[in-house]
Amino acid sequence: MARGERRDRALTVVARWGAKAAGALARRAETARDAEPLVLGLGRAAAEPAAVEAEPPSAPPRPRAALREPAVEPEPARERPRNPHPTRPATPAEAVPWGLRVAAESTWRLLLLGAALYVIFYVVDMLRVVAFALLAGVLLSALLEPTVSWLRRHGVPRVVAALGTFLTGLCSIGLVGWFVVWQVTTNASDVSNKAQKGVQQLHDWLVKGPMHLTHQQLSQFTHQLQDAIGNNTNQITSLGFTTVGIVIDLVTGALLAAFTTYFLLYDGARIWNWALRGLPQQSRYAMAGAGPKAWATLTAYVRGTVAVAFIDALCIGIGIYLLGVPLAVPLAVIIFLGAFVPLVGALVTGTLAVLVALVTKDVYTAGMVLVVLVAVMQIEGHLLQPLILGRAVRVHALAVVLGVASGSIIGGIGGAVVAVPLIAVTNTVVGHLRRRNAAADEVFVALEAAQEAAETAQEQAAAQRAAASTPDTADLSPELPVTS
Repeated sequence: MARGERRDRALTVVARWGAKAAGALARRAETARDAEPLVLGLGRAAAEPAAVEAEPPSAPPRPRAALREPAVEPEPARERPRNPHPTRPATPAEAVPWGLRVAAESTWRLLLLGAALYVIFYVVDMLRVVAFALLAGVLLSALLEPTVSWLRRHGVPRVVAALGTFLTGLCSIGLVGWFVVWQVTTNASDVSNKAQKGVQQLHDWLVKGPMHLTHQQLSQFTHQLQDAIGNNTNQITSLGFTTVGIVIDLVTGALLAAFTTYFLLYDGARIWNWALRGLPQQSRYAMAGAGPKAWATLTAYVRGTVAVAFIDALCIGIGIYLLGVPLAVPLAVIIFLGAFVPLVGALVTGTLAVLVALVTKDVYTAGMVLVVLVAVMQIEGHLLQPLILGRAVRVHALAVVLGVASGSIIGGIGGAVVAVPLIAVTNTVVGHLRRRNAAADEVFVALEAAQEAAETAQEQAAAQRAAASTPDTADLSPELPVTS
């Protein structure tokens, strides 16, 4: 029985070895059949006489898989027409320097952009009242929106929070305006009398001072002024009509600004979503992320500007009150309103206090008011602006001054007020889009690297599987077991 088992085991091993050897021989025969045309071609080339070697050699035969494909002859290269003038470029475009081409391409694009901006500014100028009312409503909404959000977080309904905040802000503005008018009308007679005395002092100084003017010269100047007023009566009358038109525009703009403020406080999120739906699909997601950041910047700017304006008005008001200048409180309120124009607003409106001190007091008092004004402006520029508005605006002082000047030229006082917030919001939006594009590029690079790593891993796994499935040559000649 033991001998029979060993014999059966030996026969099984021999049969397995024979199957492997037959498979290997079959694969070698198939490889030889594929290479047979190539070998036959080489044999014919070697058997031909030497006289035939002068003929151009034929291409070696291809494998069977390649012989099935139709032969495609390459197209002959087209010869470039010869340049009759070798020293000149072949085309006029090649004669233009590369830098000049880039400058030309950039120039006509800039011209198109300038034309588009001109059309936009022209339309805004035609709708000046609506545009400034909308911007004023946005600024007031940015000032009052944190209060509405605080009330909403504490369980107050949206309608009640928006309406209560809007009415409180409207009443506050009305009370400030009423207080200014009341102070001016109350002290108007006193200021008028002091102004007359100041004018008389100015007259005496012109006559007895270093100017040494005579009464006849002053009288002649007065008559010339009266004649100029009489000759320009029509223009003064038209100015009156223009003033009436300005008042109507102001009332209309105030009403539009009030309605805009209320609806932005009540339904600002839906208005923003509606505006986003009007954008293209590719730009919608980018602006959806830039909008909240721009609104946060605008809110911080308005609140910081109000704080800076209040500090400026308070310090200058205390200074002119201690110096005994009349109308100290109305002048402080005017300075507060002027301080909404950064860096230069409080300085310009503060000159009114200097003139009042010069007319009602003397030169020394006016000089002291000017010193107080300059000192407060230095504190604002070096301490208040960087501390309160530095993180929100992040705009250089030169850009602020240039923006205020450009805004005042384009839109007057309203343009000067809205210039800096527009610059701040634009800076925030552009910075967000730039960072978003940079992050997208980093994500794309990481995805490409991960894809390449996955492809490399797949290739390595395929190579390992192929190596594992390939039969080893040692298996073709196994050692037969020794039978006894």
